[in-house]
Amino acid sequence: MFAILSAGLAPIIGLMSYFYLKDRVTEPLSLIFRAFIFGALLVFPIMFIQYALETEGISNNIFIQSFFFVAFFEEFFKWFIFLFVMYNHSQFDDHYDGIVYAVAISLGFASLENVLYLFTNGIEYAMLRAFFPVSSHALFGVIMGYYFGKAKLTNFHTRWNIFLALFIPFILHGIYNYILKSLASSWSYYLIPFMILLWFIALHRVKIANQPAKN
Repeated sequence: MFAILSAGLAPIIGLMSYFYLKDRVTEPLSLIFRAFIFGALLVFPIMFIQYALETEGISNNIFIQSFFFVAFFEEFFKWFIFLFVMYNHSQFDDHYDGIVYAVAISLGFASLENVLYLFTNGIEYAMLRAFFPVSSHALFGVIMGYYFGKAKLTNFHTRWNIFLALFIPFILHGIYNYILKSLASSWSYYLIPFMILLWFIALHRVKIANQPAKN
């Protein structure tokens, strides 16, 4: 049990530390932990919804399953929690703060999901999941937080940026899932370049968000 917990949480801690330490002015750890816990708690309602949809056999279409049964519900709930728990918080006062809190929510979700998966399927999948599902959740969080930061810190296109904070992670997450589901035997040839591109996009957003605000 300890080995599974360690293997499941190690990449979470590493990624959270990386994005936290990128912040020029670090955020309160208590608030980050709060966002993380909210993200972890999302696993239960999302798993219930996804199980109900699968049991009812509403659709066997890979596109619908990838984009709506998985990507939409997961990104919507993370977006919803950020909007109603973190967005109006007084500590959210810098563009990069959006990235820190969104990554915390996303990695909270990924942590419990990852540990449950390893308990069910075995610790031998730990490395593979660290590089793909766990990292992808963090990167979707970066992009979500980037647009939430733009919405909070600028006085124009606020609603549009809030919409993009959901829409872009949803589309990227859907593509990720579709590659896995539709290319079962050769997914790595497509998913590895996709993950490299996703890292490039996310790190570019990190760089922009971390620039000092211009007066």
